[in-house]
Amino acid sequence: MVRRIRPVGLEFVESARVRLVFGAELGVPQEAVYRELADRTEDWPEWFAGVAAVARTPDGRQVRLAGGGQTWESVLAARPAARYAYRTDHTNIPGASALVEEWRLSAVADGGTRVRWTVATDGTAVYRALVRLARPALARTFLMSMRALERRLRLPRP
Repeated sequence: MVRRIRPVGLEFVESARVRLVFGAELGVPQEAVYRELADRTEDWPEWFAGVAAVARTPDGRQVRLAGGGQTWESVLAARPAARYAYRTDHTNIPGASALVEEWRLSAVADGGTRVRWTVATDGTAVYRALVRLARPALARTFLMSMRALERRLRLPRP
């Protein structure tokens, strides 16, 4: 059942009851990474493990996850080559009451990019416990997805 969840702002990234932060370095420029995150969202299933489909909506985008979860999101921050953040407004994920994801990009040596992904969320006690237990799996998914994104960005584009 799809339901509306609490409409939090960017401050929630720092104040959420559950915060998971993951990081990786990619050997590709910040601008290219940002373009994939913000401008080419429909392509996420090609590199982000667990994302089955992404479609633009009048208010943002709809994301279908491989396990059946769905989110309807709106963008909170879009600072080219530096920050991309979005809030889940509606979801069918049981127990979730608020969710913001933030991507921070910064330069590293040799023109590469440091990517930091923060998942800030709240919900029922069971939901919060399950999200915390999922940290190792999300870390693996993130690293695998970053490697796939790096490979994708290194391929020549038509």
